[in-house]
Amino acid sequence: MPRVVVDVMPKPEILDPQGKAVLGALPRLGFSGVTDVRQGKRFELEVDGEVTEAVLADVHRMAETLLSNPVIEYFTVHVDETVVTA
Repeated sequence: MPRVVVDVMPKPEILDPQGKAVLGALPRLGFSGVTDVRQGKRFELEVDGEVTEAVLADVHRMAETLLSNPVIEYFTVHVDETVVTA
């Protein structure tokens, strides 16, 4: 089944306390070189049939109305082309 991915992130002007907490923890765990962290959400939607422009438009509407808060977040929609083999 095809998979459409919606990535949701806080807008740049919005404070991100979770990202700041991760940023503060990294040096304590021995990691260096990271200057900023923003934490978001990822939704993977498996869809029936082919991913058409109409399907992508529906996913876009889902992201606007349910998956994100457009006041404080932005989102991107893309088709996951990853092929998993065992």
